[in-house]
Order: sequence, then C-alpha cells, then structure tokens
Amino acid sequence: MARKFLYIIAGLIVLALAVLFALRVWADDLAELAFVPTARFEEQGALASNAYQDKGMWFARPDLRLRNDPVRWQPVEQAAEDSGSDPAPAALPARDAEASAPIPAFAVFFVHPTSFLNRARWNAPLDDAESQNRARIFLRGLASPFNQASEIWAPRYRQATFGAFLTDAPEAAQAIDAAYRDIDQAFAYFLERVEPGTPIVIAGHSQGAQHVIRLVRERIAGTPLQERVAAVYAVGWPISVQHDLPEMGMPACATPGQGGCIATWSSFAEPADPGRVLDTYRKSRGFDGQLRGDSPILCLNPLTGTLGGEAPAAANLGTLVPNDTLTDGVLVAGAVPARCDERGLLLIGNPPELGAYVLPGNNYHVYDIPLFWRNVQVDVARRVRGWLAR
Repeated sequence: MARKFLYIIAGLIVLALAVLFALRVWADDLAELAFVPTARFEEQGALASNAYQDKGMWFARPDLRLRNDPVRWQPVEQAAEDSGSDPAPAALPARDAEASAPIPAFAVFFVHPTSFLNRARWNAPLDDAESQNRARIFLRGLASPFNQASEIWAPRYRQATFGAFLTDAPEAAQAIDAAYRDIDQAFAYFLERVEPGTPIVIAGHSQGAQHVIRLVRERIAGTPLQERVAAVYAVGWPISVQHDLPEMGMPACATPGQGGCIATWSSFAEPADPGRVLDTYRKSRGFDGQLRGDSPILCLNPLTGTLGGEAPAAANLGTLVPNDTLTDGVLVAGAVPARCDERGLLLIGNPPELGAYVLPGNNYHVYDIPLFWRNVQVDVARRVRGWLAR
C-alpha cells in the first residue's frame, strides 16, 4: 500500500508542478514557450476498427486481472483525531447506512486526465512510456472511488498534450478532437461488452471529463442508451448550466438518490482566486454556440450529493491524505467542508494540508476527487440504486 500511494502522490506532484509553473508564468506570456507545441499538427490516423479488442489498449477492464489493478485500490480509513490534524473535528460523520447495503452490479467507463506533458507533439503516442505510467498513477487516485463496480473500463488513448489547453490555436482544437475520436471508439467497444441492462456510470477528470461531456452530448443524449446511464461524473471541467446542460439531454444531479444525471465540481480553498480559470471559461463557447460568459457553472456538492448548498467538514466521510514522507496515505474523516458559491465553484474552506502542490489561486484541481474520496464512493452506489429504483 505504501508504494502504491507513493506512486499516486509522485504522479500528482509531476503534473501539479508542471501546471504550477505554467500558470505562474502565464502573465508573462511564457506558458506557450514552456508547453505549447511549435510543431505542425499531425493528423492522427484512425485506429483499426478492432483496436480496442486488444487488452493492451486498456489500463483496466474486467478480463485483465491485474495483480496491482490501479482502479481497485482501497485506502485504509482513519479517524481525523488520529491523523495529526489540528484541530480535530468535534464529531466525525457516522458511516452512511447505505454504504453497507448490497451494491448492485454496474459498469464504469473512466477516462483519465492529461498525463502527456511533452511539447514535441500535439497528441501523445501510445508507446510513450512516461505518459502511460503517469496515467496509471492517476487512475489509482482518481478512479479508485468507483472500485465497488462490477466492471471498470479505463481506455488508453492518444490524449492531447498539456499545452493544448494553454492556447486557442487551431492545432489545440484538432488535438483534442483527435483524442476524443479514440475515446468514442473505446466507448463503442465498452458498450458491446457490457451485459445489456447493466447500469452504466461514465466518469472522467479534467481532459477526461471534457471527453466524457462530449460523449454524453454526441453519443448518448436523446438515444435509448441514455436510459442505461445511472450517472455521469465529469469532474474538474466546467459545465455551463445555461449554455451546456440543456444540450446534454440529462439533468443535473440535484438529490442524493437521483439516477440518470450529471455531476461535476471544481475545488478551491479560500481565499480563492479563480480569475484565470473563469476568464478562460467566459471566453469559451457552450454547446449552444453562445459565449459562456458569466453563466453559472454546474456544481454538485459531493458531501451532500445535492445541487449547490454547503456542508460542514463533519459530513466528509473520508479525504485521501498522504503522510509527511509521502510513503503512505489514509482516508481521514471530517477534514474538509464544501460549499458551492454563486459562480458554481466548490469552496473547501481553509487550505487543507494535502501537500505542497496546490495550484495558484488555491486551486485544488488535482485533488478534486481525493478531497471527497469516500463520499464519492458512497454517492456512486446510491445513484446506481436510485437508477434501479426508477
């Protein structure tokens, strides 16, 4: 366990440092020099039609039977008063009664975030060992809350490089489109293999969430497949309530037991300075073709499972926290509160001690899911039950 957690934190450190550097130099227009490719965009050839039949095209799928499956990792739980946190909350949350109830079978399709930082190419080659190993690390920390699923599928794909998200050059959009085509193909194979009638949960973080949102809009909305989707978790990517959500065919997750809905949040400690993030959001266009502007961002509170609102730290069933030496980690209950503000950002109070790799502006983007690890695990099962009851 110690080694696994060290890998998780090491991977987060690498990406966080890269993002931290880019954002700090953004004001001097140096981010483009640091991360955005200068090479001409090379159109990605289509994968073979049967590419995703190959087990090697997946980080996780039911028949891989990996000895150290990254998506099946389960951290140890620890009460906050034993964690060294100061001060400890007066009362820790009782485990949700539903958490111990039988969990119905469901399948998860999870898309990992950006792990390719190289500026030599706009899209990651599948044989790039560094980015592929980093993706496995991210899956341990971000996909593991979905580990109660009967099936978890996590595809490899020719992701857009990190620099593609720092520029509005046409090559960036081409790179993101190319990455999406791989995800679309992987999802089609996933659907072929999952038993008909099995509820489906679709999830992703950051770039992965962007691809998930597009899947919902282009492949799922308004089709019979929509009735099979128990929940969508597009975490760490803003969804405009006004300009995106109506085009996605599914409602926002508004209540804890609701199935067939969309959830997302973007985490900031206080005082939060999301200026650069919101500036990019304002200038982008929604699915309806209009500028998103100052339209509210969809915000699920992961502590309550409701749309908007706030909850104290006592409602947090477990934050994934490393030790000082980064050699191990535990789930600490009652450590982090959460409230959705009027803009749709998720504010988590004073900066929690999760390490020195928080992004500028108190942006906890790389910890969006670990902050609420245990609550997400409970929320997924609850929404699948809600879908079945419906």
